[in-house]
Amino acid sequence: MSDIHFMQKAIDEALQNVLSNHGGPFGAIVVKDGKIIGIGRNEVTASNDPTAHAEVQAIRNACKYLNDFQLTDCEIYTSCEPCPMCIGAIYWARPKAVYYACTKQDAAKIGFDDQFIYEQLELPVEHRKIPMKQIFTDKGDLPFRTWEGTNNKVEY
Repeated sequence: MSDIHFMQKAIDEALQNVLSNHGGPFGAIVVKDGKIIGIGRNEVTASNDPTAHAEVQAIRNACKYLNDFQLTDCEIYTSCEPCPMCIGAIYWARPKAVYYACTKQDAAKIGFDDQFIYEQLELPVEHRKIPMKQIFTDKGDLPFRTWEGTNNKVEY
């Protein structure tokens, strides 16, 4: 199977999502060794979950299939350039490559503009639109210290 075939599958998922009125025009698949092991569609409005983007759904699906939290030797094909949240999820999942059809500029033209998120990430925490403030207690780092001293942890 070719890259074009897999990209068309991601695009088909996006189109079906629009036609079924389940969410935004985004679809993604995860491929390993030439086989589709994860499929995702944007289900933000259908599930009332702002994290239910196509790439995140496909990653969740593929990780469940693999019974692993990483997508080693996998590729992600997505109908649109991933947003900042999906980019974060992709880096945590560690696939070997990501391929996309439309750009973030194409998405912005139809009302899916995430430029403000990129801009917010560039700002110091104290200048972001959503207030973010550290509240640290005397045991605030206890989970971290406990993790550090644990011998049976699974690092990622």
